[in-house]
Amino acid sequence: MLTNTFPQDFIFGGATAAYQVEGETRSYGKGKVAWDDYLAEQGRFSPEPACDFYHRYDSDLALCEQFGMNGIRVSIAWSRIFPEGSGEPNPEGVAFYHNLFASCRAHGVEPFVTLHHFDSPLAIYANGDFLNRANIDAFEAYARFCFKEYADDVRHWFTFNEIAAATMNRYVEGTWPLGKKVSLHECLQAQHNMMVAHARAVCAFKDGGYAGEIGIVHALEYKYPYDPESPADIEAARNDDVLQNRLLLDATFRGDYAPGTRAIIDHLCASSQGTFEIAEHDLEIMRRAAMLNDCLGINYYQSRFLKAYEGESDLHHNGTGDKGTGRWRVAGVGERAVRPGVPTTDWDWIIYPKGLFDLMMDITLRYPNYKKFYITENGMGRKDRIENGVIDDTERIDYVKDHLRWILRAIEIGINVEGYFMWSLQDQFSWTNGYSKRYGFFYVDFESQQRIPKASAYWFKRVSETRRLEV
Repeated sequence: MLTNTFPQDFIFGGATAAYQVEGETRSYGKGKVAWDDYLAEQGRFSPEPACDFYHRYDSDLALCEQFGMNGIRVSIAWSRIFPEGSGEPNPEGVAFYHNLFASCRAHGVEPFVTLHHFDSPLAIYANGDFLNRANIDAFEAYARFCFKEYADDVRHWFTFNEIAAATMNRYVEGTWPLGKKVSLHECLQAQHNMMVAHARAVCAFKDGGYAGEIGIVHALEYKYPYDPESPADIEAARNDDVLQNRLLLDATFRGDYAPGTRAIIDHLCASSQGTFEIAEHDLEIMRRAAMLNDCLGINYYQSRFLKAYEGESDLHHNGTGDKGTGRWRVAGVGERAVRPGVPTTDWDWIIYPKGLFDLMMDITLRYPNYKKFYITENGMGRKDRIENGVIDDTERIDYVKDHLRWILRAIEIGINVEGYFMWSLQDQFSWTNGYSKRYGFFYVDFESQQRIPKASAYWFKRVSETRRLEV
């Protein structure tokens, strides 16, 4: 019978990201990021003040303590520390994170800190971001500074959040600043270069002898052929798997690329008239880091069903919650489709909890040197509404409960999962969705900045405090 009890040291938390919660995007010495001008030019919504976490982190952490959360994911804004990406550090930015981490400790909430969450400094981004290998050096220097500066504050580090999202949204879907569409070779090259930067940061952390652990957060989606009997659909699933998952997982746990992975990388690059380059010593540092990673953070929201596709690329990002408007058909890869009977959110995200179990099983079988998983993001974006002072998000509760069931099943068969962070702690600014897509445990009235616990917050409190999931 499936256990319904989590380990006593399991982390139950909420997740945030600096640009999505802090506000004060151009204040207290913070440098610009590409999003600042991009969002201003669009004029649809502003990241100011988001949920004003810069000023309200202590009260938000008090809510974590009150609602039984013993962990929180936060990120350091690179441009708050180094406004131009390098040079002299900004004292106000450095002090802010010291104060934030001290507040975490005061409230008994363990900080899990990400160095890069989609917000390269503008000078870095405009100069090629991670397609420019000079920026690998800049990231390593920034990481080294943070490891030393916050050595007494932080025990859990992640280098990058969602390299796949950062590269695919910029180079494949074209929905991010300076974006392009279907430049698969640039997408994959940027992924490789970012994994080199990750490897160099991991080695710097270990060589520095710092206490604690370090890993990386990947956004993973299990890729199923739409028709399991169709060789063409199987090939499409493999293509999309390499584009989003396999290159990154091979780089993380092997430190190189399996022959089958490399063959598909070359195929995808050729389909957009490009090549894939590995510089001298890349694999040396990657292979070393592959043995040093302490953990993998998995951000899981959905899986995909892939059909073979022969036409021109046809992409439409559903950033408004108009259900059924999203399209993803990429020449050389395939078409993402939805099998009959599989539910979706208003943003066309497939709800398929079993995919999380299948991902963890796949990783443990392919990469026996993995050490542990944290589920660093999982959650449901909804158009939450207040009715009679209450936010009834039963649909979100069901979503989280179903995913936690599969996590318990993984733990029962020996997969090492040590924590779950719901995206998100509170309602936040969302990169291409503004404020209409709400994920939080706590509803935010963005006019007053009042926090109102949703039904999901009370439910999660019972789970975290009892360590039990009623099944």
